[in-house]
Amino acid sequence: MSSSYRLRAMAPVVLAVAAALSGAAAQQARTFEVRLAAAPRDSAMREFVAGSGSAQVTLADNELTVTGRFEGLKSDATRANIHLAPVTGVRGPAVYELEVSKAMAGTISGVFELGDDTLARLEAGHLYIQIDSDSAPEGNLWGWLLWGDR
Repeated sequence: MSSSYRLRAMAPVVLAVAAALSGAAAQQARTFEVRLAAAPRDSAMREFVAGSGSAQVTLADNELTVTGRFEGLKSDATRANIHLAPVTGVRGPAVYELEVSKAMAGTISGVFELGDDTLARLEAGHLYIQIDSDSAPEGNLWGWLLWGDR
């Protein structure tokens, strides 16, 4: 058998293996939608908190990518962060800073390398996005990073 014949005969096998490997890498990335909703801390804040939005979050290996939009705030956004909570539904400290439009409507974005502990906390549903505004400096919009099975 000539070497060129062997190469031609192996080409379909090589292509199939390459396709399987690229499919496995693509399967590692998980993407989901996060709903950003107005979240007044108490009844006194209800008049200052308004708006809505969404974010697309993708996890590929340990890289977390966030892109999103918001609208309807009663004052300009001042900052946006990903917070780490002790449990789902409870406030926690900011751990990653997102880029945010300083306006009543705009975008958020960021790319972060997560450590093993933060990855485990993401899987447990302990991370959330919070957008602050001039009139609601401790949170205008919130959205929990929860996988579809939670």
